[in-house]
This record gives sequence, C-alpha cells and structure tokens, in this order.
Amino acid sequence: MDFKLTRFAPTPSGFLHLGNLYSFLVTKILAEKTGAKILLRIDDLDRDRYRTAYVQDIFDTLDFMEIGYDLGPKNVQEFEQEWSQIHRMDAYLEALEQIRERRLVFACDCSRKKIQQMDSSGYYLGHCQVRNIPLERSETCWRMDTFDADFIKVKTYLEGVKSYTLPEDSAFFIVRKKDRLPAYQLTSVIDDVHYGVDLIVRGNDLLGSTLDQQIVAKRLDLAQFQEATFYHHTLLKGPQNKKLSKSEGATSVQFLRKEGKKPSDVYQLLGERLFLKDPISDFQSFRAHLSL
Repeated sequence: MDFKLTRFAPTPSGFLHLGNLYSFLVTKILAEKTGAKILLRIDDLDRDRYRTAYVQDIFDTLDFMEIGYDLGPKNVQEFEQEWSQIHRMDAYLEALEQIRERRLVFACDCSRKKIQQMDSSGYYLGHCQVRNIPLERSETCWRMDTFDADFIKVKTYLEGVKSYTLPEDSAFFIVRKKDRLPAYQLTSVIDDVHYGVDLIVRGNDLLGSTLDQQIVAKRLDLAQFQEATFYHHTLLKGPQNKKLSKSEGATSVQFLRKEGKKPSDVYQLLGERLFLKDPISDFQSFRAHLSL
C-alpha cells in the first residue's frame, strides 16, 4: 500500500516520554514502508496546559533521536507564527456551526464529580440529552449525540475494513468545551483533512478516539477522513505494566538526555520495555525487530 502523508501529532502538555517516542518510531517505519511523507502537527489548543518549553522539547527530542520529518515547523517561533492550531480556528468554528445547524449535539453542564455520582464507572451516559439545555448557555459543553451510532467502519492497515461498536467511555463525546473552544475529537479530524493525511498511526488506547472521529467525519460529510487508513500500535508499558503518561510522571526523554544518555541508550531502554530478546541500539535494529 502506498500513502501520501502520515503525521506525528504530539500535544505540548508535558515533556515527551518513551511511549511518545515509540509511537514516532512506528510512524517513521510505516512511512518508509509505504512511501508516505511525515507531517509534524502539534495539537496545542489545550491552552491551560500549553507551555513553550513543551513545544521546544518536541523539537529537541526529534533532533536528539535523529528523527526527521518532511512538513511542519522547524522551531518554536515558526510553530507559533504559522502552524499553531490557533491559525485554523475559523475552520473549527465553521465545523461547529455545521454541527449546530444539523442538530447533532446537545448541551451539557455536568461536572466530572456529577458524572461520577451518576455512574460509578465515570462514563457519561447521556444524562443531559433530554434536558434541552440551550446550546448558548454559559458553562456548558456540546456533546455529540451518539445514541443511534451504528457500527462504525474503520479502514485498518493490517486487517482491512473493520466494524466496531462504540464503547461507553467514547459515547457522547465533547466537540465544544465549556470555554467555547473546539475539542480534540473535532480539531483532529479537521486538521487531518486540512493537510491531506491518509495514514494515521496511534496507540491502541486511542481506538475510541478513532471511532469518535469517524462519527464526526461521517456527520460532516468528510469522506477523505473516512477513507484514511489507521494503524493502532501496542502500548509501551511502565515498570508496573501501566501505560506511560505525562500526567503520571513517566520518565521523559529530556530527563534521560540530561542524565547523559545517548540515543543508543534510549533505544536499549525501548528494547527492554518491549521485552525484545536481542538488544537494540539504533533505528535500524529497532525496525528489524518490529514486524510491520
């Protein structure tokens, strides 16, 4: 299979860890294998957690590990002036207006505490769907009405077209946050369509996001996104077999770099986390051990 464009899509909400690096490397392997170019697309609309230092860390990590890309910003200044999601706000707002006109959403004023009280799972199960809260009421978010979501089809890299049912933790997802900014499930679709991404590589923990985004694409008639191919890779786990995350304080590549580690040391750590029999020390040996 040949593709035109895939992407790295980090969020500058913390310093990148080994799990982020692993995803970059899997993307790089598939790009080389399929002829796709790589776009660096930084998702920066979570302004509460945005830090310039985290954006700089993305460039530093890619440079340190010698991971190249074909399109996108080369430094923080270029990112903020030309590539930030803020510059695509009109496209997001236009999509939100279409969603409103097509009556695809309902307003919700539930707090996380209230959602937890209503269902011990912590999943939002559509409580506000019948409350008819005005969409313009302050301190409300917009949730996609997924009550009648049918089987969702996804074109996968290894298994062809697969059908999924929407899990409870992905139902009634948010497309506009309480601060009135567009939410991730919407902006990610709009961005991938904007740039022409046709191969999307992400962890298998984000399968729910893929299904939500397919719903957005279908309801906004974005056939290009619906035709994109997805590869959901296994996750790199931490010492307690837990998913690595910035919020949990996963060891950052920056920390390893400041400790004097070399790229070969980082590859060796990746190999250990992947329980590979033979040690790896560079991209070539990493690629050789992954059956893609």
